[in-house]
Amino acid sequence: MMPASSSASKKVLVKSFGCQMNVYDSARMVDILAPHGFTETTELENADLVILNTCHIRERASEKIFSELGKLREMKLERNQSGGELVLAVAGCVAQAEGDEIFRRQKAVDLVVGPQSYHRLPSLVEGLKKKRRQIDTEFPLEDKFLSLTPPTPEKIRSRGVSAFVTIQEGCDKFCTFCVVPYTRGSETSRSVAQVLEEVEHLAAHGVREIVLLGQNVNDYHGVDDGGSSVTLAALISKVAQVHGILRIRYMTSHPLDMHADLISAHATNPTLMPLVHLPVQSGSDRILDAMNRRHTAEDYRKVISLIREAQPDAAFSSDFIVGFPGETDDDFEDTLSLIRDVGFASAYSFKYSARPGTPAAVMALQVPEDIKVERLHRLQTLIELQRHEFNQTMMGRILDVLIERAGRRDDQIVGKTKYSQSVHVSGPLSLVGQIAQVQITEVGTNSLSGIIVAQEK
Repeated sequence: MMPASSSASKKVLVKSFGCQMNVYDSARMVDILAPHGFTETTELENADLVILNTCHIRERASEKIFSELGKLREMKLERNQSGGELVLAVAGCVAQAEGDEIFRRQKAVDLVVGPQSYHRLPSLVEGLKKKRRQIDTEFPLEDKFLSLTPPTPEKIRSRGVSAFVTIQEGCDKFCTFCVVPYTRGSETSRSVAQVLEEVEHLAAHGVREIVLLGQNVNDYHGVDDGGSSVTLAALISKVAQVHGILRIRYMTSHPLDMHADLISAHATNPTLMPLVHLPVQSGSDRILDAMNRRHTAEDYRKVISLIREAQPDAAFSSDFIVGFPGETDDDFEDTLSLIRDVGFASAYSFKYSARPGTPAAVMALQVPEDIKVERLHRLQTLIELQRHEFNQTMMGRILDVLIERAGRRDDQIVGKTKYSQSVHVSGPLSLVGQIAQVQITEVGTNSLSGIIVAQEK
């Protein structure tokens, strides 16, 4: 199936959809294919292998994949007519959920691989030489992460000073709207040694900020060298000791697993950033129960208060679903009330979308689309107001900014505050990877601007 040209000429393009974990997985797909003669390209016309790393959280996201595949089918036909070849692969959660159905819906697809099997990509691609289609959506017994190829120093540097590291996958919470337990499996945590080895490799080649990822990251329970289970707070303490690491973040969390030691870490570990992403989904206890979230709105408020007591500089982001089956006007007002009580620096918000196979998909009292649209608009308007007000509090302050990259202008560099706000300043590229103290002089719609007043050594 692959072109007959030399292995060095093979190009792979991986297009990622959905969550941060998919971004991480996409990068690892590139890394694992590299020793097998594939180099990464961002130009579709140059690609010999195109991998769509998919998300199955919302219906629109799934349908977007098939729309994308329709366009790629035309490109594949044109390539075949000119004597070339193009291999199309679907990876990620849509691949896991739909499997052979993908082949039925789009016959141009050559390869389907789930999120727990992508470490087998090289053998699957090789297998296309003997078999027209390849599929692997199993949950293999072997440790996927032990089979992955570390990124090269050049690749690490090209990806920037901030890097994702997956430490936990799967979920045992079984929220009634969510497909993760079915597409990613039950909760598993990587060992402390595995995580530290990856972080040390990244830090040695210029990474300065680590974002620890998991579907339920604050229930991390990987084992240490002695076989003892380690909490996320303890892991963060170990990552903070890796030479070169200046900042640590984590996502995504569940309110039930925001344990005392993790809350305390926000007070005692200066490397741990104070922006806490803590999804709540709804402010209505009735809806939270229907979602099987297993916490109340008051429980959520208490967790927020405990974090703020430990770390007064803490700010919060969250996830919200509007129009969940049975949601009434009063339920929605409870959500708006919670938002007003907490005050968020940012949030992700979505209309409820039924996912096949989840309990919520067959619940009665599905909310009409026009009501979902109106509620989402009201919620996003409130969140945007809070985001703007939060950003305005930065005006005139001197903030630590991790410089990440060059800006659009010749003399401009761009970095992030501890709250992940983008900041534009004038300064030399030599500051990339360092923390500069920046006085904020302007608050824009999506970013801040300022002047450097000092830099850390």
